[in-house]
Amino acid sequence: MGVVSFVAKRIGLYLAVLFIGLTITFMLPRLMPINPVDGYIGQIQSRANGTLTAEAIAELRVNLEQLYGLKGDVFTQYVSYLKRIVLSFDFGPSFTYYPQPVSAMILNALPWTLGLLLTSTVIAWLLGNLVGLVAGYFHKQKAASLLEFVGILLYPIPYYILAVTMLLLLAYIFPVFPLSATFPVGQMTPEKFGMVIYNSLLPGITLVLAGFGWNILSMKALTVATTEEPYVTYARLKGTSNWTRMTRYVFRNALLPQVTALALSLGMVFNGALLTEMIFSYPGIGLVMRTAANGGDYNVLYGAITISIIAVATAGLVIDLLYPLLDPRIRHK
Repeated sequence: MGVVSFVAKRIGLYLAVLFIGLTITFMLPRLMPINPVDGYIGQIQSRANGTLTAEAIAELRVNLEQLYGLKGDVFTQYVSYLKRIVLSFDFGPSFTYYPQPVSAMILNALPWTLGLLLTSTVIAWLLGNLVGLVAGYFHKQKAASLLEFVGILLYPIPYYILAVTMLLLLAYIFPVFPLSATFPVGQMTPEKFGMVIYNSLLPGITLVLAGFGWNILSMKALTVATTEEPYVTYARLKGTSNWTRMTRYVFRNALLPQVTALALSLGMVFNGALLTEMIFSYPGIGLVMRTAANGGDYNVLYGAITISIIAVATAGLVIDLLYPLLDPRIRHK
């Protein structure tokens, strides 16, 4: 019964977070002074050189409000919004690329963002934790200080400075990678797949370096603290090897906070998508969000923000459900 209660509470909290996030996403644009329908009608009038009659504009307004879910009072719009999102994952058509559905735009861009950012985040986490574990366990040796120096050097550098520096070094001064990446369209073939990997290496390396420093420093601090625990001292007095103490006693316990950090990092990958895709000309959710923001395409922004909310909430739910498998203290409770 304890397991059922634990899972039910976590799922209930997950649904509550999604509900609050979707509600805030719905309300915020409606608190802004800009009406997207008025803006869209203004663009059409500009293209038509002001030749639209008042009757045509009124009919166009009614059609647009119906099309984009803006008809009726706020509560009616809210109920319609939840039905469309929850039941059919429908964000309506794009203002900028009408009549293309927003869901199709997001689903086309999503694999690019997930493929790059999820892979680089996991690699940075694995490498950083391994290096941090060694640096923390052997923290009294000079080589460990060198490993810590790498983390101290990388961690404070803002991502945009690191990205521009890597672009200048590896694409301009030493042209190992293209300065402006090009990605093939159409059906994927082995040649196109190789081109995608090649053009993704530079932003991927930059993302790994950006997350590498923090993982080294955090894991080193956790490892140093864990090595002072009584159970590690007891294992040493029993004569266990350094490898056994480091992997079975120190690493397993120091890893728990890092697993939480990984889950949060995976949930927040969309936050880094915008800057990464702007600097490296990489197609993905970030580029879609930038285009939508510049064009006032609220439906696309709705979709991208909703995906981000779902990602963060799902990452939290997954780590809550996995934590008892990793920490026997929680499993015992």
